[in-house]
Amino acid sequence: MNVKPLVVGLLGACWLLTGSEIQAAPRPNIIFIFTDDQAPWALGLSGHPHAQTPVLDRFFREGAWLKNCFTTTPVCSPSRAALMTGRYGTELGITDWLHPRREALHGLQPGTVTWPRLLQRAGYRTALVGKWHLGLQDRHHPTRFGYEHFYGFRSGGNRPSNAVLEVSGRDRRVPGLLPDVLVDESIRWMTRDDQRPFLLSLHFRAPHSPWLPVAREDWDPFGELDPKLPHPDFPGLDIPRVKRMTREYLASMKSVDRNVGRLLEVLQKRGLSQKTVVIFSSDHGYNMGHNGIWHKGNGHWVLKSPPAATSRIPRGQRPNMYDHSLRVPTAVRWPGVIAPGTVITQTVTNLDFFPTILAMAGVESSGHRGRSFLPLLKGRQVPWDNGLFAQYDTRHQSRTSMRAFRTSDWKLVRDFLDPRSRRNQ
Repeated sequence: MNVKPLVVGLLGACWLLTGSEIQAAPRPNIIFIFTDDQAPWALGLSGHPHAQTPVLDRFFREGAWLKNCFTTTPVCSPSRAALMTGRYGTELGITDWLHPRREALHGLQPGTVTWPRLLQRAGYRTALVGKWHLGLQDRHHPTRFGYEHFYGFRSGGNRPSNAVLEVSGRDRRVPGLLPDVLVDESIRWMTRDDQRPFLLSLHFRAPHSPWLPVAREDWDPFGELDPKLPHPDFPGLDIPRVKRMTREYLASMKSVDRNVGRLLEVLQKRGLSQKTVVIFSSDHGYNMGHNGIWHKGNGHWVLKSPPAATSRIPRGQRPNMYDHSLRVPTAVRWPGVIAPGTVITQTVTNLDFFPTILAMAGVESSGHRGRSFLPLLKGRQVPWDNGLFAQYDTRHQSRTSMRAFRTSDWKLVRDFLDPRSRRNQ
């Protein structure tokens, strides 16, 4: 008996079966959880003596913890624009947070390619729940950029409770604490009867100020706390103010942690955890008394007597490109693909989410500046450039044109509107 044709036939059948299984392999659901104004230090996992984030601490250990993830602009709108497009804010005409009165007509330009749009075209059902901050006009609406469902607010600010939200295309005041309301809607949308893979972008407003009110259970651990400060000996630091803000900030962060736990619990109970990629990150970092300031890249001195104003920077302002403003807490969980306990030390940025998320879904990408870090998530050793270029042109309180380049060992920062920088060119 000639077994060669039989072996070849069996091999061919196996190849066809394997190929068809690969083609038919379901695409993962994707949940992108995005906080607002959260620094990596605001996690118990990072060693903060007072942070209470047990859910996030566990989540960061269940997948890959990206310890050197950065934003390319340390303020809301340009950071979010870079996340959506994989391009720098200067390329998109968004270099500072979009002011609701001064820039009411400005936003992400219609037709701009975003990764939610590409996932939608690939068959995903898509939703954004929470903050947008990329334009107030209808031409800037999230549904123009790939989200078929939007429940949230287009502007940058909102109240932490009883917030006005866009619901089914109309604004209305929704009773309740905002983190709880957003997660309630996320769970409702996520668990609807629809067989398509889904993308859920959950954009919290917390822990953006104002931080209170929060639920009683989120406030109780901090109400009487005397927090340790990062730089208590900074000359002229307003210690009572920093301690008060620290208590409120950590309580707001605990409300995020509790609500992320609610979402993950529903994933588990519905049997969705194994088929869902969950990404956690933030739009930029935050300072809380670090180097004598609070806030982000458009920082404020938190001193009893701030330095005098200059021609470009009002008294009390401290624009900056500190790592505490640029670094963002980031983790990715993908059961069966990313090994629990993975720690990634290579430098990645918010530009890199565009190709990475599309690669997870098997969707081709182009026209972006980011790099897919999916190989790093899978534990592969690949060549990687750890240089970081960051930019921030402040437009509202101060006037700066800051640029930074960071390596693993060094960092150069210049403000090209500062005469000292121009002399050194």
